[in-house]
Amino acid sequence: MKSLRDRLASPWLTVRVQIALGLIFIVAALPKIGDPPSFAHILYNYRIVPGGLLNLFALVLPWLELLLGVALVLGIWKRTAAILVGGLLVAFIMGLGWNLLRGNPIDCGCFDLSAAGRSAGERLLDMRTAVARDLGMLLLVAQILGATRGEEKTVPAR
Repeated sequence: MKSLRDRLASPWLTVRVQIALGLIFIVAALPKIGDPPSFAHILYNYRIVPGGLLNLFALVLPWLELLLGVALVLGIWKRTAAILVGGLLVAFIMGLGWNLLRGNPIDCGCFDLSAAGRSAGERLLDMRTAVARDLGMLLLVAQILGATRGEEKTVPAR
């Protein structure tokens, strides 16, 4: 009988987790790529990114999300992509958490770029939900990293 650890590291599960996580990142990237000014406004509301870097972040971050999502779906650079996705998720959690602590009701900007008509209470609830979702995605990253331990080793120096 297989142990829980063996089941969690099974290639069958890992491929499905990679594809699911990759698709989530692809879907999240597309609206941001299609509307950089709205995404820049959302980033501005976080009050974390320095003003001079706002437009650069709004242009680069969605393409990075798309690239990492495609890499996970295709199974290329999967360990590297998972590590970078994990880093992005930690940054997203910290950004949302910081604004939750300050009581600053912002639109997450994760999948939808408009928060029109939502009350402050609804936005705060959306932010808490986004943090929980991102923590769940971090578990998916952990599964990929655990299952791919030892892969993508660097080439030894000559």
